[in-house]
Amino acid sequence: MSTSQPPSQLLPLAARTAGAWAAALLLFFPLGWLCLTAFKTELQAIAVPPLFVFEPTLENFAEVQRRSDYLLFARNSLITSVVSTLLGLLIAAPAAYSMAFFRTKRTRDILMWMLSTKMMPAVGALLPIYVLAQTASLLDTLPALIIVFTLSNLPIMVWMLYTSFKDIPPEILEAARMDGATLWTEFRHVVMPLSVGGLASCGLLCLVLAWNEAFWALNLTSAKAGTLATLIASYSSPEGLFWAKLSAASLMAIAPIVVFGWFSQKQLVQGLTFGAVK
Repeated sequence: MSTSQPPSQLLPLAARTAGAWAAALLLFFPLGWLCLTAFKTELQAIAVPPLFVFEPTLENFAEVQRRSDYLLFARNSLITSVVSTLLGLLIAAPAAYSMAFFRTKRTRDILMWMLSTKMMPAVGALLPIYVLAQTASLLDTLPALIIVFTLSNLPIMVWMLYTSFKDIPPEILEAARMDGATLWTEFRHVVMPLSVGGLASCGLLCLVLAWNEAFWALNLTSAKAGTLATLIASYSSPEGLFWAKLSAASLMAIAPIVVFGWFSQKQLVQGLTFGAVK
């Protein structure tokens, strides 16, 4: 009797390797082309056929800095992403802790409702949030972006921390309670240290999401509190798109978070896969 093999074992190793490289190159191509265009002149950027061999120039990066204060936009992105992530963790951690260890018959419904809010298009909430920000004199301010970023990422944070907390063996918590640990002691000295991986992955993911958020930054800010997304959008004008300068501004905007993600990928993957294998 012949035994069937998994489809993955039927393919030659060379074919699987070639397929993996093809997928990787396909995913990397937009970023690679962005990097190439950033070092071209405007004429070279729109040349047909495209130029792959050219003399690189730093003119576009200098023009981005002369035209707008890059450090100001970078500072705004850093402040809004970091503060909103920390604020979200302060809110999400206790919420996830109570849902994970003090479940009620409505806990699942609450979690599903929180997740369903991420399915609503952001434009559906633009008008009320804009009016609220205008009434509170928060338009074009960092607090407005921090609040919106925190609220938009909060459902993801609660779900990720809820999953991480659920993987903690209940026997550990029972032992802590038998030793007289209060809820605060249990949360601070038992749950939090055991969930460092989940907290790290949750914070890193939401930091990246806040850094890359463009919709709210473009609609709630302009010059004073604009993030790097606002800087990129400024290179779209009625005269057309300045592809080389747009690519340079985009590269300057994504470079910090790409480097940060590269060095923290181990912690991110570890946190995202925590509890996946028993």
